[in-house]
Formats: sequence, structure tokens, C-alpha cells
Amino acid sequence: MSEVLKMNVAGGGYPSIRYFHEINAYCMQIAFFDDQFREDLFPFLMTRPAATLRCGVLTVEEKWIRRCSFQGSVRYITANYLSTIFARPDSTDCLLINGSALPDDALVAAVMKLGSNQQIVHGDRLVALRCEASRLLQREFLMPEDQFESVQFDSDVRLLRHPWDLFQMNDGQIRSDFSLVSGNETSQPLPEGNTLIGNGGLFIGPGARIQASVINTETGPVYIAAGAEVMEGTLIRGPFALGEQAVLKMGARIYGATTIGPGCKVGGEVSNSILLANSNKAHDGFLGNSVVGEWCNLGADTNNSNLKNNYSSIRVWNHRTNSSLDTGLQFCGLFMGDHSKCSINTMFNTGTVVDVFANVFGAGFPAKHIPSFSWGSEEGGHFMLDKALDAASRVMARRGRELSAAEREMLEHLYMSSLHPRAED
Repeated sequence: MSEVLKMNVAGGGYPSIRYFHEINAYCMQIAFFDDQFREDLFPFLMTRPAATLRCGVLTVEEKWIRRCSFQGSVRYITANYLSTIFARPDSTDCLLINGSALPDDALVAAVMKLGSNQQIVHGDRLVALRCEASRLLQREFLMPEDQFESVQFDSDVRLLRHPWDLFQMNDGQIRSDFSLVSGNETSQPLPEGNTLIGNGGLFIGPGARIQASVINTETGPVYIAAGAEVMEGTLIRGPFALGEQAVLKMGARIYGATTIGPGCKVGGEVSNSILLANSNKAHDGFLGNSVVGEWCNLGADTNNSNLKNNYSSIRVWNHRTNSSLDTGLQFCGLFMGDHSKCSINTMFNTGTVVDVFANVFGAGFPAKHIPSFSWGSEEGGHFMLDKALDAASRVMARRGRELSAAEREMLEHLYMSSLHPRAED
């Protein structure tokens, strides 16, 4: 998080920036809040606030910070068990932004002009609010309230409402983020021995390595972040984003709109998918119309189905309603929460949801909803907490990270919560 807070990017000349310079003088803090529908974005919001979700090149909070050139501290209003990791606001005057709201010029300008005790509401969702944060310290989510004055905002607001919105909106978000991250920077040249097709935009960050690969920008821009590596024989079609220190393995085939977050290692075939950060799909196998969390591992030759044989719309498990929800989508694949793993040759059905810390293995197709801390494919199998924490420590150490005491506390909470629905089965 510290790297995010240090960002001071001009934001490509967005007209709304002048409003932020005004508000920066009297608003000491920005806080991103979750709203009453946060469980609709499970399993990903089991372990994070919505603002830290990645869609496009950047996370939601990074989009706001870059557009606003914000230099102060960023805080969060989210579930209580996450607050030891994601600190709550402490300022008397705070600008609160819905962490699932994707910013554009009009929305940023309107948010930055909010006066004290004013809010922007879109349907039944609170989009932004300016007030004394001390009034909200015990909240786990925010929603529209009559005590605040609603400011008219006639433009549309793009909100991440369900997990599949992440890959559905990824095309447009890569394109808009590309301007933010490349507008004031100079791209490194594409090394000799590679083939570039089209003039749709290519940015290569410092220290990135690309060898004997084909990059097609005719269908959208391609962003290769600092320190990333594209090994020989890779085929890329934009729009595409590769995060810092991420690696595309030899012969990888990447279709847009795909984002591979920082620290990930990816091989095989990937289409219209997002890997948030530090996850591995290092071998052959297909991943399509999917979202994979952090610290996950897909075993060799893991494949997911993203299209039903009868071409009908796909249903996905919804945690808030405790039932499956019709997405209305013909293409929809896998949603895997943080720290979950699967064995070699795993076959995921369309619209499969894997919660956090699941260890998936066994013959045939796994269930379409796999609860947190599941062990194998047998009903009732459980990944014991001490073993899960040990595995997390080992996995994170491979990326130079240590599992903190606060993260352990969060995972213990999730483990205890996972026991209750099992007892009712």
C-alpha cells in the first residue's frame, strides 16, 4: 500500500484535477468504502475492500489516486475483521468514495466538488459522500442516508456489482488506464527480434524483458510494466496489461481483454481474464472469462469451461443471497478466491466459484461452489487452519513477503466463519 500512497502522477491533463487541488486544502483524507452489496463481490471481498480490486491496468483506488494526484493517506470503511489490515479513517473531514465505483472525468469532477454533508447517489447505491469521518467509525458499509443532502448527478456511474463485471469491464478499463499510466512516461523500445503488429499503443516499462514474441495492438493497447518478463514464443493480442515483476512463460497465448497482475506467472492460453496479483498459472491449459485472486495456483493442464454446450446463460453462486444467480452471460468461467489451489488436470465447469483457501483435487468436475478451506472433492473435507497458515507463509515467502499478524487474524476469522455453514449441511 505504501507505494500507492506515494504516487503523484499528473493524470494526463484531466479537467477534474483542478477541483482536487481545491479540495486538497480542506480535506485531509480520502476513504474508500464498501456498501451494502459487498457480499455480491465475494469471494474476492472476503479478503479485501472493493477499492483494491484490479480491473484494467490499475486497482480502483489507484485509478482515483492517479486522476486526482492525491498525496495524503488513504483509508477504508469495510468489514470489521479487515480493519486491522485496511485502516479506518480518522480525519474530521473526509471524502468517502464507493470502492466499487470506476472513475471517469464527469464522476471525478462531481465528487471533488462535494460540500460538507453532501452525497452522490446512483439508484440504491451511495457513490460518494463528504462528512466528518468520526460519524462513521463503527460502520462496515455505507448506504444512502436522508441526513445527507443528495447532489444531482445525471451521468451514468459504472459500478462493480458482481465478479463477472471485472472481466466484462476489463476491455474499457485497460484502454482508459493505458492513458493514465503511459501519458507522462516514456516507453522503452521494443527489443529487436520481436514482432509488433498495429499502432494501437504499446508501453514497456523500465527493466521489462521481451524476447522473440509477437504483440498485436490492432485490437487494443498493450502495457508491459516495469520488471515484467515476456519469454520467447509468446503471442499477445491487446488490450492487455502485464503487471510489475509478472512473467509470461514460453509459448503463452494471451487474448484480450486480459490483465495479469503484479508478481503473477502465466503460461498456456488465457482469454478475457484477470489475475489480481502473485498467482500462478504457469503451465498449459485454458483460462477464459475468469477472475483469479491473489496467492492462487492452477496446476498443470487445468482448464475451465466458459461456454455451456447448449449455449444458454450461466448461473453463478451468490454469497449474499445464498443461491445461484443468472448472469445473463453466455461466456463465464472461474472465480477463485485468495490462497486457493487446484491440482493438475483440474476441470472447472462454467461459472464455478472457489472461495478462499480451498485445496481442490479429485476426479471429475469439482462442485460449482467450493466453500472456503475445502480439502479435496469429498464432502466435508476441511483444510485445517494451522496447515493453511503454514501453506500461506510458504507461498508468500516465495515472493519475498511475510504473513503478518494482522493477516493471520483475518484468516482465522474466515476459518471460523467457514465452519458454521458446514455444520448446517
